[in-house]
Amino acid sequence: MKTVITCKGNNQKAHFDLRFGRAGWFCLIDDESGDPTFIENDQVEVTGGAGVKTAEKMVELGVQKVISGHFGPKAKDLLDKFNIQMVMIDDDDQSISKIIARLNK
Repeated sequence: MKTVITCKGNNQKAHFDLRFGRAGWFCLIDDESGDPTFIENDQVEVTGGAGVKTAEKMVELGVQKVISGHFGPKAKDLLDKFNIQMVMIDDDDQSISKIIARLNK
């Protein structure tokens, strides 16, 4: 299973980002390898449709779960259509390493 966590930087010390479509980075975790990969979000500066384009990226990556703070209605609809689980966290003061540790429990 592949999981994405939205984040503000490209390493495990980076903080969680509440924004889905406009998060600076995505931490992609493949359960088989367990190794995180960081992917820069190229939708950060677009004028509209960032959530939908980001949801399309999740489908392309073969993600089954996305952990973020807020999903727009169009992004939610697209993620639902492809059966991608959405997990919402409201605390952007957490590091990615702490969230990964919680996933591995």
